[in-house]
Amino acid sequence: MRVAVFSAKPYDRRFLTEADQEAGHELVFLEPRLSPDTASLAGGCDAVCAFVNDDLSAPVLERLAAIGVRLVALRSAGYNHVDLTAARKLGLAVTRVPGYSPYAVAEHCAGLVLALNRRIHRAYNRVREHNFALNGLLGFDLHGRTVGVIGTGKIGVRFIRIMAGFGCRVLAYDPYPGDEAIAAGARYVPLETLLAESDIVTLHCPLTPETYHLIDERRIAQMRDGVMLINTSRGALIDTAAVLRALKTGRIGHLGLDVYEEEADLFFEDLSDEMPGDDLFSRLVTFPNVLITGHQAFFTEDALRNIAASTVESLTAYARDGSTAGIAPDALVC
Repeated sequence: MRVAVFSAKPYDRRFLTEADQEAGHELVFLEPRLSPDTASLAGGCDAVCAFVNDDLSAPVLERLAAIGVRLVALRSAGYNHVDLTAARKLGLAVTRVPGYSPYAVAEHCAGLVLALNRRIHRAYNRVREHNFALNGLLGFDLHGRTVGVIGTGKIGVRFIRIMAGFGCRVLAYDPYPGDEAIAAGARYVPLETLLAESDIVTLHCPLTPETYHLIDERRIAQMRDGVMLINTSRGALIDTAAVLRALKTGRIGHLGLDVYEEEADLFFEDLSDEMPGDDLFSRLVTFPNVLITGHQAFFTEDALRNIAASTVESLTAYARDGSTAGIAPDALVC
């Protein structure tokens, strides 16, 4: 099977090539993101392999189907960027990577909590300038603090275990509660209770119409003054403008982000020589109590190896008979 791999970085080449050694697919690595303007680069390919910020809207899918593409293999768990209605209408199969490494994301989330609390990012820069003063670096013990976890899937449960290990009281909210979160040390409560009682609030839920701007002006008003808010899931779970206002008033005391609502034009690229074009993002990074990483929570060797293996497995299963029959159920989107 000939596969156009969009948004291909050196690490994608490495891990996909290693995973494909036995399968023998023809992988065509393309640096550009998939968009209406670049879809034609998949000409002659049976499948495209896309990442989180690739455009898989109806116009793009129509272009792909017109040039003979039959399969869209996502290198991600989330698929909110895919127009599934259009994919079904066009007869395009869509696969994903259902669980590449929940540990990677949960551990990165814990890293953001620790770095923000103890001001490690600020301390690092001070020491490099031989400034060893401690003023402004005061943190708090995690032990005994209340952590609110919104979303108790695989990642949320593993984050609960980490926080329970610190001796935190963990509250959880999910429309579909699970026994695993309780066994990990959490107690399910209504969302309003979680927001009102938590010192730290973390988001571990998918982006759906119901969760879009889940954290908005109204939800922020229900939080404790000085709350720490962490988002390693999807950028549009929070209303960035509302969060900025809350940072200015002190309602949000710490903000840690690995995702951003308008990240498609920013993340995964070196823009250090360009003028910033996103005013909200530019304002966010000026706050000393804000720590942003560029969608790297998933970025471990273990996760990339799992992503590549799962992607190649889906490609191989589809290539056997040109159908989705052999694709693992949890990897098949449509």
